[in-house]
Amino acid sequence: MNHCMLLMDNQQITIYREEALSMVLRKMMNQALDAIIVTDLAVIRWLTGFSGSNARALITSEKSWLFTDFRYKEQAAGEVVVAETVIATDGFAAELGSGRYPLGKTVALQSDNVTWHEATRLIEQILGKQQVIPVDSFFEEFRMIKNETELMKMRRAAEISELVLEHVLSMISPSVTELDIAAEITYQHKKLGAEKDSFDPIVAGGARSAMPHASPSKARFKQGELIVLDIGCIYEGYASDQTRTVALGHVSGEAREIYRIVQEAQALGVASARCGMTAKELDQKVRQFIAEHGYADEFGHGLGHGVGLEVHEEPRISPKGEYTLQENMLFTIEPGIYLPGKFGVRIEDTVVMGPHGAIPLQRMSKELIEL
Repeated sequence: MNHCMLLMDNQQITIYREEALSMVLRKMMNQALDAIIVTDLAVIRWLTGFSGSNARALITSEKSWLFTDFRYKEQAAGEVVVAETVIATDGFAAELGSGRYPLGKTVALQSDNVTWHEATRLIEQILGKQQVIPVDSFFEEFRMIKNETELMKMRRAAEISELVLEHVLSMISPSVTELDIAAEITYQHKKLGAEKDSFDPIVAGGARSAMPHASPSKARFKQGELIVLDIGCIYEGYASDQTRTVALGHVSGEAREIYRIVQEAQALGVASARCGMTAKELDQKVRQFIAEHGYADEFGHGLGHGVGLEVHEEPRISPKGEYTLQENMLFTIEPGIYLPGKFGVRIEDTVVMGPHGAIPLQRMSKELIEL
């Protein structure tokens, strides 16, 4: 039974990769591109399944290739579909200039994910033979919409992180440090089957919780303070992201009031998300709510961001977010209020857009937890 399920899963993954490649090829044809050089490792994993740390891909209307080095020969053989693997002994630029690959007349290069040094070397191999066209955000429109296989993996990633968050809450006391909790988060993620953290855990108590991206420190937790925990993991390539703010013991009335505002703002964001609205419209609705309570200047980041193979991707739910929300998009809703020198509060779920609104992947209560 398990073997049959594995075969079916592999079949589904192959079909998904083929569908992804077909979408890319159609867009290339519409833009009169004969080939595209892919340098973004997340895009390469999305297209081919390859999860190594060194790879480039070449997509043409005739065929696709995945280039890597000897270290990943066996790994690529087991992971890569819809592309032929090439072990580039002399590097990708040399392979590209070998004349073995049909580049056509117009070659696109990911200008948003390549260093100047590499771009210069690649262009030297192409100029005089083909026209090089820089492309930006070429794959985002496809990656934003998740299929059922991706949704399954992201739900599992969210489940793992939520189990870890529940576990570490029981450990928080004045006898442990932020670093202790951060280390336990990383350990538990892997113990429960995740590849790794999707970002370095944020564990910040007291005044440090007013720093939205505080790095865990040697500081010990104190009674009467708020603690922000922002964690996520990678499961089979896909990320989770979740934040809860908890209290160690009883906190001040001001802290409770700020928590209530953020809690209501986050609930408003989840309830308001609808297919057809723009990302910036959703951001504005929640931002206005916080401003009406007098804390506009204390909410300085976007309402959320897309999640997928990367923990931060499109669509960006911010004042500049132009993308229209669509079914099967996944993104975070994470308003926050930060009072420097005092405390900060952030509450975050990752949601998937359904036909009738946003559905959170997380289930943990958003009521103020007093440890």
